[in-house]
Amino acid sequence: MLTRKQIQLLEFIQARMARDGVPPSFDEMKLALDLRSKSGIHRLVTALEERGFIRRLPHRARALEILRLPDNLSKGAGFQPRVIAGSAPERPAPAPRGAMEVAISAVELPVMGRIAAGVPIEAISEVSHHIAVPSTMLSAQDSHYALEVKGDSMIEAGINDGDVVVIREQTTAENGDIVVALVEGFEATLKRYRRKGGMIALEAANPAYETRVLPEDKVRVQGRLVGLIRSY
Repeated sequence: MLTRKQIQLLEFIQARMARDGVPPSFDEMKLALDLRSKSGIHRLVTALEERGFIRRLPHRARALEILRLPDNLSKGAGFQPRVIAGSAPERPAPAPRGAMEVAISAVELPVMGRIAAGVPIEAISEVSHHIAVPSTMLSAQDSHYALEVKGDSMIEAGINDGDVVVIREQTTAENGDIVVALVEGFEATLKRYRRKGGMIALEAANPAYETRVLPEDKVRVQGRLVGLIRSY
């Protein structure tokens, strides 16, 4: 059974998609439901997704799909659910006995293009889209952004091609940190950082790639890895 707010949000998403062909933004949902922050919308969206009513499409901004509606909304509404095969069960799976529902707030981070986990690529600073990240992954006093990983040089650190890494903005790093490094002002790469005197070593986590050792004035740290998001 859905709560009143969950039903209101589902009705609003359905109406906007029927009118405009695209789902509303989180800001629009917040205003429509008269909530104080977007974290409340994230909790409602997560609850609807867990119950099999909607589906979020990964790595795409404002990408929501309605899979089904409650009986009291679908009757006479002319709604025909468009279900992607295998994307959701016909009915929500029951929670394990004794399980407690936990609401996890989320924050939308800008995805600043791709970062090479392999041969460095040209630095990208344009926002391509946004992604919802659990707030527990972030520190409130710092700024964060996300990058999509391209390449396999960090696979032994558990970072695969296509993963989205969450980066805390900072200009310094400790030995052993996995960082976003800007090399010679125009190449960005994701590597493990080690300082050796006046030189900086950017280490891969794949024996197929050699460690790059550069003068410290050729390397600028742009952030440190604090989280990773993977889609299956």
